[in-house]
Amino acid sequence: MKGTVAMVAVQFMFAGMFILFKVTANDGTNLKILVAYRLSFATLFMFPLALIFQRKKRPEFTWRLLLLASLSGLLGAAIPNILYLPGLVRTSATFSAATSIIGPVITLVLGLVFRMETLRLGTNEGRAKLVGTLLGAGGVLVFIFYKGLEIHIWSTHVDLLKNSDTGQLYSRAATNHHISIPGVLMVLGCNVSTSLWLLLQAKIGKELGGLYWNTSLMNAVGSFVCVIVALCSDSDWKQWRLGWNITLVATLYSGIVVSGLVVPLVAWCIATKGPLFVTVFSPIRLVIVALIGSFALEETLHLGSIIGAIIMVGGVYLVVWCKMKEKKKRTTVSDHTVTNKNAKEMNLGSLPAINRDVP
Repeated sequence: MKGTVAMVAVQFMFAGMFILFKVTANDGTNLKILVAYRLSFATLFMFPLALIFQRKKRPEFTWRLLLLASLSGLLGAAIPNILYLPGLVRTSATFSAATSIIGPVITLVLGLVFRMETLRLGTNEGRAKLVGTLLGAGGVLVFIFYKGLEIHIWSTHVDLLKNSDTGQLYSRAATNHHISIPGVLMVLGCNVSTSLWLLLQAKIGKELGGLYWNTSLMNAVGSFVCVIVALCSDSDWKQWRLGWNITLVATLYSGIVVSGLVVPLVAWCIATKGPLFVTVFSPIRLVIVALIGSFALEETLHLGSIIGAIIMVGGVYLVVWCKMKEKKKRTTVSDHTVTNKNAKEMNLGSLPAINRDVP
């Protein structure tokens, strides 16, 4: 029950970030500066936790560690954040949440490209994995290109984005379903970068220390890169001032809550319940964002959006099911091997000892 409550809370935290970022874009804030502040706050929050709770797991700072941390920071923090917010402005919060749940499908495809995954089409699991991958990609295409009937859940006449150029751009994308291709590519690029980071973590994660140290190094490199990018794009120091407004709330929330608290919470659920348990809660995030978006951002839901989301969720579950079956088979084979080895040792141990004194 603790794991279930934790994962539902995680989905609400992610959904809050989607909405806050969308409203912040309406506030006229430079998005690159917002990203730089977010990762800086996350670094300042995570380093003390690493020093307090994982002092014994602190990695040895070498040139190799710096190289690995730089690669991890680019793929896991800098590139996703630089691409995500501009893409979010040009699409809808619902679309961004929908593409984020097909992470397992993207990771599978990249794993096949880098030969870290196998696809045995001669087995039921291999064929189902291929179908799940195609469903995930097909669901995204349906979501983007098929409009269909409008679905009005309620009419609140609440639109937090109506009084700005950014809000008008977003309103055209969300209400008329005219999602720009550059925005789609940015959001998908964010997810591809995150999937590459996950594959990288499978190879080098242990070399970066414990979970807190790993996250701290990633955010530190990401904040350094994003600060440089923001300074190159806007050197007006007035834009860097944080006032008591929605921008400050969004940066603190995304940096401390999402980048700070959510990551350890998800890691705890993976360690106690497994990655499958974590993945199956992702569609809840899509439902939450869709409801809040239609309530507070005047997002008009369409039949195509719902059909595309259902297809994506089906593809994700099919891929996750295949991964679960493969893991179960490997565990069974491993247990069988250990059992045979123990039985052989017992049989050898039961043989009578050789009496060397007897001629």
